[in-house]
Amino acid sequence: MHFKDELNKRKGYFENKMQDYIPEVVGYQKTLFESMKYSLDAGGKRLRPVLMMESCKLVGGNIDDVMPFASAIEMIHTYSLIHDDLPCMDDDDLRRGKLTNHKVFGEGMAVLAGDGLLNLAFEIMTKASLENEKESYKFLKAMNEIAKVSGVYGMIGGQAVDLECENKKVDKDVLDFIHMNKTSAMIIGAMRCGAIIGGASEKQLENITNYARCIGLGFQIVDDILDIVGDQSKLGKNIGSDVENNKSTYPSLFGLETSKQMAIDLIKEAKSSIASFESKAEFLNNLADYIVSRDC
Repeated sequence: MHFKDELNKRKGYFENKMQDYIPEVVGYQKTLFESMKYSLDAGGKRLRPVLMMESCKLVGGNIDDVMPFASAIEMIHTYSLIHDDLPCMDDDDLRRGKLTNHKVFGEGMAVLAGDGLLNLAFEIMTKASLENEKESYKFLKAMNEIAKVSGVYGMIGGQAVDLECENKKVDKDVLDFIHMNKTSAMIIGAMRCGAIIGGASEKQLENITNYARCIGLGFQIVDDILDIVGDQSKLGKNIGSDVENNKSTYPSLFGLETSKQMAIDLIKEAKSSIASFESKAEFLNNLADYIVSRDC
């Protein structure tokens, strides 16, 4: 089976399971649920849930144990995209080939849909932790990983610095901080969460964490490159927004060729980090290669 088939198989399995956690579109708050569902069902790579499932499986865990957390992290990721697209942030009209949430439901409802997804994510994780009394500590520890990486010391913190740095030239240290927090943190959190629930040793957790850090930063560098040279019809979003918003990116600091080499080097390091898992790491090795060679 080709890698993309394997990826789609895992993605499909997750999407089927996620439906159990999406609110039914009924009641007085029907429009809110519709807005939340609109963005959740818009597709996307489902990279974070797939990585969570895979890290759990890698250390011998049962992937069904992580499904509440995988659904939660996709909801958190989706809420961040809804808010990121708002006029007060990136002001984007397209996301995954569809109109952005605020273009369909209005800015106010889009804000509430994002808030709703964030709060629902934590409700789902808390419920799963309480229902697993014998292993509640492990589940709460995993939930704490997601809370950290999605908050002020992770994604939101990175987004805040990114916002302040618009129309400014920043150095590599600041750019690394932005992308380590804005992008890599959630990927690290997803994989650490899966590994913790799967029962990883400290050494396994350390290796998986470094893999996640490398592919997260590599993913962002490729994103920066695709914003310049990508095909809008494949990406499903507007290209050139980084230049338009005068954002500092890896290509703007180092040029396209050096940026490409940086991404390649990070992917090599990622694969080296999980070499001890041998054949069990085949899918993650192929995923690392996919990240650096993708065109969408």
